[in-house]
Amino acid sequence: MSVSASEPAQDPEIQTLEELHAYLYKGLQLEHATLPPYLTALYSLLPGKNSDAWHVLRVVAVEEMLHLTLVANVMNAVGGTPDLTKPNFVPNYPAHLPSGPDYFKVHLRPFSHEALDTFLKIEKPAQADTEEDRFVPMDWAALGMTSSGAVPPPEKLAELEESGTFLGLVPGEPTKRFSSIGEFYEEIIRGINHLEDRAREEGKSIFTGDPARQVTPEYFYSGGGDVIKVTGRDTAVAALTLVAEQGEGLGGGIFDEQDELAHYYRFQQLEKGRYYQKGDTPGEPSGPDLHVDWGAVHPVKPDIKLADLAGDPEVLAAATEFNQSYATFLTSINLAYNGQPDLLLKAVWGMFRMRDSMHRLVRNPLTGHPGENAGPTFEI
Repeated sequence: MSVSASEPAQDPEIQTLEELHAYLYKGLQLEHATLPPYLTALYSLLPGKNSDAWHVLRVVAVEEMLHLTLVANVMNAVGGTPDLTKPNFVPNYPAHLPSGPDYFKVHLRPFSHEALDTFLKIEKPAQADTEEDRFVPMDWAALGMTSSGAVPPPEKLAELEESGTFLGLVPGEPTKRFSSIGEFYEEIIRGINHLEDRAREEGKSIFTGDPARQVTPEYFYSGGGDVIKVTGRDTAVAALTLVAEQGEGLGGGIFDEQDELAHYYRFQQLEKGRYYQKGDTPGEPSGPDLHVDWGAVHPVKPDIKLADLAGDPEVLAAATEFNQSYATFLTSINLAYNGQPDLLLKAVWGMFRMRDSMHRLVRNPLTGHPGENAGPTFEI
């Protein structure tokens, strides 16, 4: 169910520019929400082991940074302001994906069968056959809401925030959940088409953002697609389509439009123990064997919190220092998206320099938690 730049929008949820900005902010939250789980799994791998899994996780993490940047470019192009430093931008794990399905939560786990299962759910290809299928049914009464479009009162918002039901929900933000990441971006594309069509009827455009705030290809290299400078409808649709297809594949296929293996199928290789190659059909990789040693992993305590480290003062200090470093990392990215794009190269490099800080945590057994090691908490 894809919408091209030339097709008219059909009954979009997004009716105002402010609502478009809110959806794009959710997109920033959504793309970032996958990074801590992917990085935790990546750095839980024992050094020198599981090179295939290490490569898959690292590539996907870099491409999630690309996705974050593409969404920021679209937001800047339509006059929004990306802000990765807002309270609750970073999830309180375990948490549902922002605006994503509610049948699973995303956890901070070491590399494992359970972690891989979650990653496959995150990147699941869109499978909606009807408009109704695109949305996740919600029991609004159980959430204390009077209707599907109503935002709960502040006291209920705090309760929902604590439970992870609606991460970071504030009045004006999307209240609907989508069956997949692809369907979420489909809705944003529909909104862009609708608002741009309406603006053009008045001889205007929604693309009024400062071009100097665009991150261009020289400031980011992923190996899996270039940053797209967003200057109008066509490039905005191309950027968001790349985000969706790089996660789930072109039209549910194995590869994206740039002929790169989609994230879902990269992860599925680890599940199947075999690489995909050209000509394969989904679910049936026929390439070389891919070896995974599920035991060659630091036993990181799932969804660890700083409170779990009270019996280990040195580890607690290291975890606190890591959280401060991660906050600085987000601040650097935020500055890059707000007029200082040269900072992005350093920020991405810094993401992988966190490896040493991570290793200081994941290799340390926890006092009072037999068989479990410390890990990053991402409490920002």
